[in-house]
Amino acid sequence: MTRAPFELAGVRVAPGSRTQLDVPVAKLYTHAPLHIPVEVVHGRQAGPVLLVCGAIHGDEINGAEIVRRLLRSSAIRRLRGTLIAVPIVNVFGFVQHTRYLPDRRDLNRCFPGSDAGSLGSRVAALFREQIVDLASHIIDLHTGAIHRTNLPQVRSQLSVGSETAAMARAFGAPVILNAELREGSLRAYAQHHGVPVLTYEAGEALRFDEWAIAPGVRGVLRVMRHLGMLAASRQRREPPAAEVANGSSWARAPIDGILRPRVRLGARVAKGQVLGLVADPFGNSEGEVLANADGIVIGMSNLPLANEGEALFHVARFEAIEEAENAVESFQSDYEGTPDTL
Repeated sequence: MTRAPFELAGVRVAPGSRTQLDVPVAKLYTHAPLHIPVEVVHGRQAGPVLLVCGAIHGDEINGAEIVRRLLRSSAIRRLRGTLIAVPIVNVFGFVQHTRYLPDRRDLNRCFPGSDAGSLGSRVAALFREQIVDLASHIIDLHTGAIHRTNLPQVRSQLSVGSETAAMARAFGAPVILNAELREGSLRAYAQHHGVPVLTYEAGEALRFDEWAIAPGVRGVLRVMRHLGMLAASRQRREPPAAEVANGSSWARAPIDGILRPRVRLGARVAKGQVLGLVADPFGNSEGEVLANADGIVIGMSNLPLANEGEALFHVARFEAIEEAENAVESFQSDYEGTPDTL
């Protein structure tokens, strides 16, 4: 029996083919149209419909490169099921180098959206209706915010079902953060509708971090193999053992001043350990940034300038701290020679 074509935004994609299309999203003040770029790869054999999307925050550009490399991978030539690849969701923010939409709304807090709401709500509704609601599984690609970097990690709500947990394990990031859902996010919308979804966080906004991009591509391909969309690789290695964090918290600046970090991304730290020092430009006053729990540094500020109370070091807590440290060290050894922030 011949498989039916896949239809997205009025375009039909035949089995065994791939099509690039532009989904109209809005117009600029100049009347020039803006589109969300999409590529659909529709396999000859039935299988899951996986959405892989990047730059829902417009300045988080590592995801766009992960999608580009995924689409160039020879592994997807014999795809089972359907891949919907969206390198740039927030096209407004992407062209303006900003996280937000022109109305200063965070698109990842606007779901499910409304056709009669704000610009953010309308873009979320269009993306949901035209693309998201077609997917059976989702991988949403993110980075840290501007001037912040994240250790490669998967965030998901593991308690809601075994398929989400299995996808998180299959991805192969060194850390899995069992994260609560944020109202209005793509992850919350999908999870509430029974669609397994992973958020991959790695690297920094407005930067290409190779140590974040390469494992991101590998992770997506591992998940596709787990879902049966790709055949097992002949040279397949087991993904690095990931540890699940049972919580996380930020260590904050005790005073206003200039930060001098004492630890690196991925470091194991103990409660009360000095993570960095914040001092005024003369060094007359100085405050210690202290870890508030034993754990692993999974995110940190790259900007030395800090205001009192500003979040500087993100520390994840683990029951099996030594196993978590080993997972991070194993990951780092695979990416030696990458930037010092790792």
